[in-house]
Amino acid sequence: MAAATLTGAVVGRSLLSGAAVGYVLGLVGGGGSIMAVPLLLYFVGYRDRPHTAIGTTALAVAVNALLAAVPHLWRGHVDARRGVPFALAGVVGAAVGARLGLWLDGKRLLLLFAVLMAAVGVGMWRRAATGSEARARAEAGAAAEGSPSPIRWSRVLATGAAVGAASGFFGIGGGFLIVPGLMASTAMPIATAVGTSLLAVAAFGATTAVQYALAGHVDAAIAAAFVAGGVGGGWLGAVSGGRLDGRVLMRVFALVVVAVAAYMALNATGVL
Repeated sequence: MAAATLTGAVVGRSLLSGAAVGYVLGLVGGGGSIMAVPLLLYFVGYRDRPHTAIGTTALAVAVNALLAAVPHLWRGHVDARRGVPFALAGVVGAAVGARLGLWLDGKRLLLLFAVLMAAVGVGMWRRAATGSEARARAEAGAAAEGSPSPIRWSRVLATGAAVGAASGFFGIGGGFLIVPGLMASTAMPIATAVGTSLLAVAAFGATTAVQYALAGHVDAAIAAAFVAGGVGGGWLGAVSGGRLDGRVLMRVFALVVVAVAAYMALNATGVL
């Protein structure tokens, strides 16, 4: 595994980065993990090692997903019958995606990552604009479709493999892709899709982390600090989330994501 010089400053910045990502996840319910890679690159100090930033992020995301899955299991919001085949297909896709990501030049990989970040930011802005009404319609539609229709396993496996490939390629959890993928391929209600998606996030992240670790691009100590910070940040975000306007927060975060994406693109192309 790639080893960084573990100074107090590096560990402290890793804790703060994890706390920031956890806080956003607790506050707006998704999208925060997309900020993990740029935080490791430009704040923790992996600017010249993009593959290590991606591999370390994948490990941290996998552990965070396992921790987050526990309360969903208690509430019965994890559908293993449909979620496990989806995740297994995605593991194959993640392994392939991770190999492609390792093969690609670091600057080109970061440029593609910036494009993905911009798309996520735009998607978050649109989700904030549509609000809970669209969410309710989606859940009602999925539930209505799910009851009478048999599961099309070919669709489940194909969707899982495609989402897993994207997750492995970029070293991200991909919950913003997995949740709609599960709903579209299995007709799950959204609450179940969110809980079940964590199984896939953990599986995809672990697969990607193994691929990157074998190539020497994972720093386990930094990932552990990131996870530790994320636990506290997630709790603070969940507590404060009920007191703040979720739509405004999501729009602000969407703008931040797009701005960071622009910076990454300019940096990867040598403009900055």
